[in-house]
Amino acid sequence: MSGQPMTIFQVAGRAMSAQLIRMNTTASNLANAGGTTGSAETAYKTMKPVFRTSFDSASGMSTVDIERVVTAGDAPTKRYDPDNPMADKDGNIFEAAVDETREMVDMMETSRSYQNNIEVMNTAKSLIIDTLKLGR
Repeated sequence: MSGQPMTIFQVAGRAMSAQLIRMNTTASNLANAGGTTGSAETAYKTMKPVFRTSFDSASGMSTVDIERVVTAGDAPTKRYDPDNPMADKDGNIFEAAVDETREMVDMMETSRSYQNNIEVMNTAKSLIIDTLKLGR
């Protein structure tokens, strides 16, 4: 990065934006848990964001961005269910392989990280206000 140094508010704000994307992918994964379809190709695949650390040499601070969102996790589970209207020609359906426990842990970690960044912003704001009061 170059140009103006990043402020603590920009650093925390970018981290919060990244955590919001993480929360959205986790929510999507949970919403699609147990979803079934007629082929492995169309079955829902777990989404995960890939984080990238950005260092701002002007301020000496680092923050995080989402580089991209990828599919990850296990392959869909094939189950024989010939009476299901979505079954393929062999009578199989494919269920999204979403690890609900892992997704819930990710959601809690994301929420904590987001809250920590709010605390950083609140602390910085309080310090700025206290500093301004000193000048009175």
